[in-house]
Amino acid sequence: MNAQITVENLKCNGCASTIRKELDRLTGVSSVTVDVETANVQVSVDDAAILATVKSKLLSLGYPEIDSVHGIKKAAAGAKSYVSCAVGKMS
Repeated sequence: MNAQITVENLKCNGCASTIRKELDRLTGVSSVTVDVETANVQVSVDDAAILATVKSKLLSLGYPEIDSVHGIKKAAAGAKSYVSCAVGKMS
């Protein structure tokens, strides 16, 4: 199944690189496409249950689904995304 997730904090190709690399490692994910301009992450997953794992991984990297976190969790996600972005730029 294909799914599109619009995420927060996606700003550059470093961010996109980290997202692709980390989601490609997940069992049940067969493809990942990241569009920096629209902040969309498209994934092909084996079943709907994997989609929750994908969203959880995105949150842990600092790229939560749009409007899914608020307050301190949103601020924490923003901070995590800076680290993920830097790692992606070095890869």
